[in-house]
Amino acid sequence: MHQLYFCKKLPILKLVMFYLTLPLTFLKFWYLEAPIGILGFFGSLNSAFLQLFSLPLLVRTYFKPWKSEYRKGLVGFSIGMGMFVKSIVIITDILLLFLLLLFEIAFILAFIAWPIGTIFLLFTNI
Repeated sequence: MHQLYFCKKLPILKLVMFYLTLPLTFLKFWYLEAPIGILGFFGSLNSAFLQLFSLPLLVRTYFKPWKSEYRKGLVGFSIGMGMFVKSIVIITDILLLFLLLLFEIAFILAFIAWPIGTIFLLFTNI
């Protein structure tokens, strides 16, 4: 009879242990697993941004004509115009990349601070 009583209590013990480990599971997820996943997503986003706005290609072909214009007499003008247009596009791309990186940093910091801010707001009289 005693062993039957122990078997009925075992699921309750597992449930209690689950509830006791729940805060640690949450902290592990929020401060370890989720930021790693978010950083992986942001790395993929940055890679796609660089591919979409072709910043590496613009830098590699900076001293080449904009439209591959190699007619006699227009090569110098085409190279100069290409450098002018590519300079504007490169500066714009770098500015957009900087704004994207600022957003990513702000998002990560807000994500990490969210539980702390929630607990702080719960225990302060604002």
